[in-house]
Amino acid sequence: MAEAMSNLGDPLTQLRLSISSSTPPTLSPSADDLSLATHLNFTAPTAASYPLDTLTRFISSNAETIDLRSVFFAWQHKDDPIPEYISSAQSLNDALAVEGGAGGKVRNLVFVERLDLITWLEGASDTSEFIKPLESDSTAVQAAGSAQIASGAAGGASALHSGVGVAGAGRAALDPRLQEIYNNERRMGDRNSVLRGIKPTDFSHVRKSAEIYMRAAKSAGKAGAVPAAAPSASLAHMPKNKNRRPDPIILLSPSASSLLRMSNVKSFLNDGLYMPPDSSSLAASSSILHVSRQLPVVDPNRTLRFILVDSPENFKPDYWSRVVAVFTTGQAWQFKGYKWQTPQELFNHVLGVYVGWRGEEVPEAVKNWGRGVAQLQVEKWRGEGVGRWRDREVVEALWGRIEENMRRSGWGSAGPASR
Repeated sequence: MAEAMSNLGDPLTQLRLSISSSTPPTLSPSADDLSLATHLNFTAPTAASYPLDTLTRFISSNAETIDLRSVFFAWQHKDDPIPEYISSAQSLNDALAVEGGAGGKVRNLVFVERLDLITWLEGASDTSEFIKPLESDSTAVQAAGSAQIASGAAGGASALHSGVGVAGAGRAALDPRLQEIYNNERRMGDRNSVLRGIKPTDFSHVRKSAEIYMRAAKSAGKAGAVPAAAPSASLAHMPKNKNRRPDPIILLSPSASSLLRMSNVKSFLNDGLYMPPDSSSLAASSSILHVSRQLPVVDPNRTLRFILVDSPENFKPDYWSRVVAVFTTGQAWQFKGYKWQTPQELFNHVLGVYVGWRGEEVPEAVKNWGRGVAQLQVEKWRGEGVGRWRDREVVEALWGRIEENMRRSGWGSAGPASR
């Protein structure tokens, strides 16, 4: 243990061992504010104090030596997402620079550097490509392991490969046959050591999504029906009837940020009730949906059946004359592949619909597209059945805009006017 104790003069080693012993260091003179602190004090494994501007053995990818303040800050924020970590570093630098601050600057480590540092500090790895080795060939942790092997308390090839002697006083020559065995040895690990990271990832949402599809498939199997997403259900393969009035088409946004998608738009337009697209109470989404609605201005005698799709991929040229509304999130990439690819031209022929949260700002792009886009807002989701009484009002306003736009476009009981 003599070599391990000698390495405790290194602040990185001291920080790593204090973390492994669950006795993290404290700041001084301010114990809870890094912008006012000047020193980092350790109580374990030995008492020591280091100035926060002490340069460490951690060398960044651009050959910059990182100080102890930046290392300790990275450890404090090891669970923060990248944007939050960068924002916190900027805030700390501002606080350090003001009058009364401790001075100095925190170096913002890139993701790979921060991940490598945290993995080494937690003891999940004994090496780091960014940490310069000590003059001695082993760190304090390796020295402690070698001492245990020498005493017979523990064993392992990784410690003996370093060549530390029984008493830590030099290198011991290994028997060639024993060395050959060590060379063919593989280090084993459990799932926690192999799949390690800076924080655990929760994949429970995958199970919830799978339950939705499994429940829908089970219901379809009992009814003897073909799953909704079958290729035969696409728009291009719908049965044709020359005497039948063509159905109007509503195009939804394929964006994942859209509040209305194929999974929840039918309940919204039919029942006047908004539910999140990933709600477990919704049926599995389909590639094509149908919604019926009475629009007296267009046809006072018959109910219109609307076709809902989120892509014009299977459109034929004459289908565009039947499009009566296009839902959008304000992202122009959605219109790639449309007959009218610029928003101004598109919404000169078709009604645009933007649905956002009540109280939030409408995207600037949507505002710039003019009166051709209906701007609607629904209450934020706070749980099923909570505060949804305004949804019906929004839906009726939407159908009113669609009906008026169809009237202006020449829709009648026989179908659309040519465009």
